[in-house]
Amino acid sequence: MTVRDDLRTTVEALRPDVEAMARAIHSDPETADEEHRAVARLVELFTGHGFVIDAALGDPTAFVARAGSGGTTVAVCLEYDALPEIGHACGHHLISGAGALAALALATRADDLGLTVLAVGCPAEERGGGKIPLITEGVFDDVDLAIMIHTVPDGIRLDPRGTSSQAIGQFLATYTGKAAHAAAAPHLGRNATDAVIVAEVALALLRQQVPSDHRLSANVVRSGSVPNVIPDHATIEFECRAWTTPEYEALLSRVLRCLEAGALATECELTLLPVGRPYLPLLQDDLLGALWCDALDGLGLDPAAGVPLAGGSTDMGNVSRTVPALHPWVRLPGVTGSLHSADYAAAAGTDEAYDVMTQAAVAMAWTVAAAASDAAVVERLRSKRLELRG
Repeated sequence: MTVRDDLRTTVEALRPDVEAMARAIHSDPETADEEHRAVARLVELFTGHGFVIDAALGDPTAFVARAGSGGTTVAVCLEYDALPEIGHACGHHLISGAGALAALALATRADDLGLTVLAVGCPAEERGGGKIPLITEGVFDDVDLAIMIHTVPDGIRLDPRGTSSQAIGQFLATYTGKAAHAAAAPHLGRNATDAVIVAEVALALLRQQVPSDHRLSANVVRSGSVPNVIPDHATIEFECRAWTTPEYEALLSRVLRCLEAGALATECELTLLPVGRPYLPLLQDDLLGALWCDALDGLGLDPAAGVPLAGGSTDMGNVSRTVPALHPWVRLPGVTGSLHSADYAAAAGTDEAYDVMTQAAVAMAWTVAAAASDAAVVERLRSKRLELRG
């Protein structure tokens, strides 16, 4: 039996237990930094298969499960946070399921392949950037390659090797004014909601003057409570995205001027507070991408390139600036619902979605096995890691 055949058979044998775990995460969504039950399920799964768990990290919703002691180290990144109100509308339960299947299967051949397998539990991808402190804590220091998958709708043909992602920063902008009676003494007030309105109008006008592939959005999270009081506090949560870090920084500078205009026009004070950590653009490794496409071909899937992703961000981008990484897209056949929608959350919980999860796990395992089996590939990955770290 070939390594590929063995890994595929192992993935299929492991599927019932892993699928049950993924279904449980899907039906019990937890938002960023609150994924305690998801982590408990994953830790139980890996412990039951002989992995050693390192939970001594700065975040209780992060973990590293380790197996094998080979000279080539792979980090399989698992995500499991959901979106508020609409649950797993980005398919993170499929990400953790596919990653767990691949890591467990690779662990059974770790000695033959010369692998150390790390299953890295990564919280708060949707909001906060849970992978970024893991980088700081040294989780990826000895890693030769990192990999994960992400499901997408079938409506847009994306490059199966993955595309880049946008740099993003998220912030809270709070305006502080002065409360007053709205009828008896409105002239004594300084209306924080008016500051928000001015800023929103300025942002809307700015959208006409930025490149079409830039993104900026804002959501009012607080603005007064009753109509007979001039509100003295109002808060906007906003984000900026661009495909390169310099473009992101230039866009953020212009957005901040729009927010400052709201404060200036209303004589309110503006306070800015970062939400989470900035995400860097994703850098896909071409060599790993070629191995991924070869795996797709071996599974009878079409590895032909498609179109770039229209927009989106991931903290896997920060990982990709530290170690060679691959973050390919995996389509859910027949699913047209948009990511981050209730329709997609429902589609990601179907039997067909778990079929895709399993198939993606096989492709991940084959990709890593091919890389680890080729000394020239391993050397190239290590050279790139040195280049990334300057």
